[in-house]
Amino acid sequence: MSIDALRGFDMLWIIGGSAIAREILAGSDTDSFRGRLESQFYHVAWEGFRLYDLVFPLFLFLAGCVLPYSLAKYAETPRAVYGRLFRRGVALVLLGLLYNGILQFDFANMRYMQVLQRIGIGYVAAGLIFLHTRWRMQLVITAAILLGYWAIFAFIPPPGGVAGDYSMEGNLAGYIDRSVLPGKILEKYYGYGDNEGILSTIPAIATALLGVLAGTLLRSTLTPYRKVLSLAAAGIGCLVIGYGWGASFPVIKNLWTSSFVLVAGGWSLLLLAIFYLVIDVWQWQRAALFWVVIGSNAITIYIAQEFVDFRQIAEFFFGGVARVSGDYQKLVLLVGVLIVKWCLLFFLYRRRIFLRV
Repeated sequence: MSIDALRGFDMLWIIGGSAIAREILAGSDTDSFRGRLESQFYHVAWEGFRLYDLVFPLFLFLAGCVLPYSLAKYAETPRAVYGRLFRRGVALVLLGLLYNGILQFDFANMRYMQVLQRIGIGYVAAGLIFLHTRWRMQLVITAAILLGYWAIFAFIPPPGGVAGDYSMEGNLAGYIDRSVLPGKILEKYYGYGDNEGILSTIPAIATALLGVLAGTLLRSTLTPYRKVLSLAAAGIGCLVIGYGWGASFPVIKNLWTSSFVLVAGGWSLLLLAIFYLVIDVWQWQRAALFWVVIGSNAITIYIAQEFVDFRQIAEFFFGGVARVSGDYQKLVLLVGVLIVKWCLLFFLYRRRIFLRV
């Protein structure tokens, strides 16, 4: 249950939680505690790490975390599950293209890469590695991916550029995206490349593998408190190495740098340790229901909010309250949107209706 709850906690910020936090903290002095807290609900422009930068890697980490549960019975006969793995991967890629507007047939101006595509690729790659290796080899492969990705940037210059360039304009990943990706490179995804682009998808596989290793630990025969301590120790270790490596290989989400993988992985491991301790060890499961409801249908609400006008529904039910709320009108409607989304998910949860891909 802790995995579902943590997935729901993560998705909460995408479906309205971050907008509510921004509205509550809006207008704060940037040098004050409130101002610094508000900045945590926005992506960093380029180099660095904020809590909002954790949302996507945590989701990918959790996608890897469930693989030891769903694929363990196929470990002796891995070919039996290849079709299932690839079907899910293809389904996620197609959902991502649908999310990006492929049905509008404006292929020249369409964005082809997206969050769901990266999850699909990472899920399939991590699943195949899990089926054919044990945890020690998975750890070696994760380290090899991170070191290999660093070496690509450190020693291979883009045409007309220099090796080791991590700037927006001059990085190798951006050059590859501009040269290879069809469609349009959008300004809001840093403009010189796609933040879910081709080269940066390679280290994203390492993010999923960190989840696989965490899931394997949770399924081990260790005592519950040993599992918590192991997850926490691994998280702290990743943070120390990630921030240390960041001095030479900067922590940049848009490039999914190896240091970013470790920093995001460290926070993901620590959050999993906390959620596992509170929900699965201490059995505070009723308190987790709010997040479990969201986490059980995370992709459903992620896709639905693109074509369901939850704002209009919230205005129908909460418009009167908003109008008499004075300066809090916008906040009331933002909370109303979140309530409407959660009620839909609770309806599906109570009837055991889940979108599977």
